[in-house]
Amino acid sequence: MNQRAAFVAGLLLVGGCATNVVPALPAPVPVLRLPATSALIAAPPGEVGFAASLNATLDSIMAQGLAEGAAPGAALVVGRYGRIVHMGSYGRINVPPESSAITDSTLFDLASLTKAVGGTTVAMILEDEGLLDLDRPVRYYLPEFNAPDKAGITVRHLLTHSAGFIAGSSLWENFSTREEFVRAINARPLAYAPGMEMTYSDWSLILGGILLERISGQPLDLLLNERVWEPLGMRDTGYNPLAFGPLAPGEPCTEAFRPDHPLLARIAATEVDSAYRQGLVHGTVHDANACAVGGVSGHAGLFSSARDLAVFAQMLLNGGSYNGVRIIDPNTIARWTARQSPRSSRALGWDTPSGNSSAGHYFSPRSFGHTGFTGTSLWVDPERGVFVVLLTNRVNPTSLNTRHERLRRDVADAVQEALLDAPLIEWRSRTD
Repeated sequence: MNQRAAFVAGLLLVGGCATNVVPALPAPVPVLRLPATSALIAAPPGEVGFAASLNATLDSIMAQGLAEGAAPGAALVVGRYGRIVHMGSYGRINVPPESSAITDSTLFDLASLTKAVGGTTVAMILEDEGLLDLDRPVRYYLPEFNAPDKAGITVRHLLTHSAGFIAGSSLWENFSTREEFVRAINARPLAYAPGMEMTYSDWSLILGGILLERISGQPLDLLLNERVWEPLGMRDTGYNPLAFGPLAPGEPCTEAFRPDHPLLARIAATEVDSAYRQGLVHGTVHDANACAVGGVSGHAGLFSSARDLAVFAQMLLNGGSYNGVRIIDPNTIARWTARQSPRSSRALGWDTPSGNSSAGHYFSPRSFGHTGFTGTSLWVDPERGVFVVLLTNRVNPTSLNTRHERLRRDVADAVQEALLDAPLIEWRSRTD
């Protein structure tokens, strides 16, 4: 009998007719008896139903991944039921050995994780307030988005990546303002009829972010700071971390770079860029389209730390509240994080597990998450109360590196395999 089976068998037998049977492993405190916490606290894995070996297993996986070139550095946080059971920091912020060590407060460029943590969160808030209707055409909010073939594109299409757009293009080569981006996307013919297919496209949340700014009357960075980061105490999260103030319209994110900024030693360096900035990207957004419009966009631009994203993940698991502060309605979270079509894994702004995704083989069907091109990921499993935050700077020095893909799956699988009170169901035995 394996460790999981012995543990479950012991739980079933204790208190029943076979009271003389002792569980093969000491049972953690039953979930319903765990004292409530208003904010995340640290706890040993066994307290919330994980095998005691979880931390050593994760450290080994991370050490092997970095040794094999997954990234110069990484931060990993795993939590369950309001308890952080693993918070690990590995490697350094840059390739040279004298670079600063990664910590739980190191800032990483989230890349497309911005779509879920940033733009989608604002969209949920505005829908809760009755200001956003997912089934209205985009042109209702952005009248200039008025090409005949775009008339049927709704906000829902943007959030599910089913608007008909191509995957994206280098808008930064010719344009530098939000208004120019909208005009360029409006002029490009659609690749397919809205709603008929799914193509993951940066254009969806580029437009979505501009739409949210139009509705709220505020820049996206200020809106998120006031409505999400400050209420949650997420002090490490935001756009343009090296800027001393907002950039002027039309200024690229490079104007926010300060080589003597004290925060630079806490930011993971990203790719050596030979196409746009001609050097190491460090402290400014890696995504060139986001950089061109000042570093603030719905599709990319956020920086954050592992400890901050743990708070964000727990807020989602709590149904939209954390430490006594409500951010989003719980029904909204449940609806938005559910898969929207049998033809796609996409939820509203989020993704769900499928096939060979970064969620690995065992995250439950109700799970949701997202990844970022720079090597970041966040997965939340509400059925099991689990979250996994894994941040890396895998594109340093080059984006050709793909070892992080296996690292994400190995970490996700190790977390689920360590759960002693939940069955493992592999994705190949499910129907996507």
